[in-house]
Amino acid sequence: MLGRRIRAWVIFGILSMILACVPVSIQSAEKSTTIAAETVKMWSAPYRGWHYYPDHVIPAKPNIKGFENVQKTDVPTVFQLPNDEKWYMTFIGFDGKGYQSFVAESDDLIHWTNMRLAMGYGPKGSFDHGGVVLGAFLYDDYGVQSPRILKKFKGKYISLYGAYPRQGGYELRPGYEGVASSEDGFTWQRAKAEPILSVHQPDCSLWEKDCIYQPWLLKHKGKYYNFYNAARGSIEQTGLALSDDIFKWNRYRHNPVIPNGPKGSYNEAFSSDAKVFRDKDHWVMFFFGVGRGGAHIMTAFSRDLYHWTVDPDPIYKSGENPSGLDEKYAHKISLVWNPGNETYYMFYNAVGSLGRGVGLITSKPLTKQ
Repeated sequence: MLGRRIRAWVIFGILSMILACVPVSIQSAEKSTTIAAETVKMWSAPYRGWHYYPDHVIPAKPNIKGFENVQKTDVPTVFQLPNDEKWYMTFIGFDGKGYQSFVAESDDLIHWTNMRLAMGYGPKGSFDHGGVVLGAFLYDDYGVQSPRILKKFKGKYISLYGAYPRQGGYELRPGYEGVASSEDGFTWQRAKAEPILSVHQPDCSLWEKDCIYQPWLLKHKGKYYNFYNAARGSIEQTGLALSDDIFKWNRYRHNPVIPNGPKGSYNEAFSSDAKVFRDKDHWVMFFFGVGRGGAHIMTAFSRDLYHWTVDPDPIYKSGENPSGLDEKYAHKISLVWNPGNETYYMFYNAVGSLGRGVGLITSKPLTKQ
């Protein structure tokens, strides 16, 4: 009898130790996804203290032939093509009705010429009739210093894009996301007739129910990731959708991956427009926060693409260009590394005294040319 009690006690003791370890293990796993504050500061340090270029590199009114009524430019995205040393940039132009996407080219990342339409309004009644926002390209490599070379998928270049159904204003809700393709990287068209993300889909959650905005496409280990910002009311946050084929997407069940920040933070209202790259042994996300009276360029970091730790201190705040170029907003970046002068070029939407155009900050000072 005593032997049975001893055996039972031993078994109970073993089970107790196992059960006691389970929550500790779970807690440790959860903690491991949060990156220590000192590590975050170390990882964000290379992107701080950069130098502003004094002027817009794409002005608010770029005077594009045939599109002279464009009065605002936005959402720069730099890319290159295989075996081509030029840099190209897509950006959107707002003409009072909605968005269209344009492309320009450059030899030095400062002077941009040969601006022409890349993708125009969709047909009336379509989800992209009010505007198309190219810029979520499928790149050959997502290293932070890798060339931004477009990669073909089934014989064509691919970009996800933001879209709006109605003309007559700026980002008229609800927004959608589509897939576009191109033979040459310059002229783009729909690759799927229906949106890939919309507020009408059954897995659309409460935080994104009012509007879906801009995507960011990334491929890693055979899976496609789409980081996108969306809104409920006046709050914008960043979520994640996943795909095996670029055309069918499922939302991550733990969205948003970058929620808006606490009251008084630099991303109190918005955590939007993510751009994600591999930086050595971790991932870095550049996004913009809205809070403390402006829009600011911020960073977040991850080891697994699902769990992110935000650096609460922006790497660049609106108003840092003393000319007033970005006194209202500094946001929506595109980052490229120029190996010729070993310099990062970060293009961004600069809104201020000279309207809404494309600004530039660099990791080394540039002489105005």
